[in-house]
Amino acid sequence: MEINPFAIRTLRQEKGWTQQHLADACAISLRTVQRVEKEGSASNDTLLGLCAVFEVEQKQLLVLPKPTHEQMQQVSLYQQRILLTVTTLFGGCIGALIMYLVIK
Repeated sequence: MEINPFAIRTLRQEKGWTQQHLADACAISLRTVQRVEKEGSASNDTLLGLCAVFEVEQKQLLVLPKPTHEQMQQVSLYQQRILLTVTTLFGGCIGALIMYLVIK
């Protein structure tokens, strides 16, 4: 899993802990703590241990993936279709209302 290394380092330093102290508290190796703080990669068990020790939710430590260009285009096309459909229905209703008022 991809973890925010800055968040881990900051939380550890706020508590005044060394990397070894954090490793002991989480029951993981010092090398794992070093890797998490440097690369931001960790197993799910390591993430859960860090969350428990720091008393935070997973979402505070995880790095959210950025959408790809293709995913952004798909969302835009979907939104464009919805907007076109709503506009067409709204325009049709207004047109029908105008025709009703003119014929009446």
